[in-house]
Amino acid sequence: MLLTLTTTHRPATDLGHLLIKHPDRAHAFDVPVGTAHVFYPEADEQRCTAALLLDVDPLRLAGARGRGRQQAPTPDSFTLGRYVNDRPYAASSLLSSALSKVYRSALRGESRERPELARTPIPLEVRVPVLRCRGGADVAVRMFGPLGWAVTAAPIPLDERHPEWGDSRYVDLTLTGTLRVADALNHLYVLLPVLDDAKHYWVAPDEVDKLLRAGAGWLADHPERDMITRRYLAHRRALAGLALARLAERRPTDEPAADEATADEATGDGTTTDGATGEGGRVSARRASLAARRREAVLGALAGAGANRVLDLGCGGGALLAALVGDRRFTEIVGTDVSTHALTLAARRLRLDRLPERQRDRIRLWQSALTYRDDRLRGYDAAVLMEVIEHVDPPRLPALEDAVLGHANPATVVVTTPNAEYNVRYEGLPAGRFRHADHRFEWTRAEFAAWVDRVSTTYGYSAAIGGVGDDDPEVGAPTQLVVLTRKENP
Repeated sequence: MLLTLTTTHRPATDLGHLLIKHPDRAHAFDVPVGTAHVFYPEADEQRCTAALLLDVDPLRLAGARGRGRQQAPTPDSFTLGRYVNDRPYAASSLLSSALSKVYRSALRGESRERPELARTPIPLEVRVPVLRCRGGADVAVRMFGPLGWAVTAAPIPLDERHPEWGDSRYVDLTLTGTLRVADALNHLYVLLPVLDDAKHYWVAPDEVDKLLRAGAGWLADHPERDMITRRYLAHRRALAGLALARLAERRPTDEPAADEATADEATGDGTTTDGATGEGGRVSARRASLAARRREAVLGALAGAGANRVLDLGCGGGALLAALVGDRRFTEIVGTDVSTHALTLAARRLRLDRLPERQRDRIRLWQSALTYRDDRLRGYDAAVLMEVIEHVDPPRLPALEDAVLGHANPATVVVTTPNAEYNVRYEGLPAGRFRHADHRFEWTRAEFAAWVDRVSTTYGYSAAIGGVGDDDPEVGAPTQLVVLTRKENP
């Protein structure tokens, strides 16, 4: 069975550094069911392809099956199935296991020679010529499409000489996209056996940890999360239930806003706060919550930029969308989120089913992942990332920057994020803790300024940094805000 990974990144031969396999040599690895080979059928500055070929020994495979207990329906469930089957030829969990052994460091996103490149999305094409796909080609699209891949899953006919016989259970899969190599490999590691829906080994409880590790950053909000989890864990109900419960813990809450929940806890009386400090540095309640003042600041920035067509990226439950809808200057409003649950909440908050048609036509709700390029998001006046970036794993931030500032490239981008220095003013927040359990980081003012300087320089924007909430003379405002304005000739 064969899997190829191709890039046109310049120089393309850097793929060898990312996979830690030299393009000028052939590599061989012993695996339980045979031998895995890595070689490069093409490798030059413009284009480089790494091929993983798994040579399965049917006798070793039969021996491996004889030692274990099969957990899922397999294509070889008949008398001679241990010896006569498609396992040596069709991509399956066997290929996934080989991939985890051969590309172990690349799966972790490690590259000693090219560490920056390992954190950077690059153009990739993946080809799996023969993949058993239970449920047909549409399932492959549903699995890989939400992850930023353009998916081509061509059904393979039973016999090309007899088209009337129809298609087989196999597809010829091609994926194209701009992703980190580590993300691409982890997608394949999880989804190849999911599409095959037949694992070749005993599924033990430690498979839950493997799934969550490989699915970090994308599986929790995947629209087919439940199917992926059940199939990956060979339909073992107890393990699937455990995995789904742990995934639910990792998802950011949709309501209320992240800082509102923390501020409630900080005051201890259930009221929200705008971050003003009282005697002894304690946070005191005010009439306007920090979340409300943040929305007002964002609306003011959009009005100042003269924006009419606006993207709310990572819209969550739709609090900002509701404010945008209430302002007639915004003629087209798009809310995006990777979570379908969040979009359902937003639609409910906006009462889309009850709005007059003229109002409803101003609003669009789209599922989209901010770390992948989405052509639908191009050409808008402004984009808002309100309390979003801190929910993104730092290694994935360059992908978000590329997708929003580079690819979508709106005229104005408004970003808000917590000010980590202000956290000492929340008496209910232990030292070293973030304001929200799902935050991956919280920046100081200097760290935020350094990030703003880097992205504005890289993508051709000017920047105006400010704050939201009362400004503390020692630690600044509770929320940091920047308005990025695209230069005419970057």
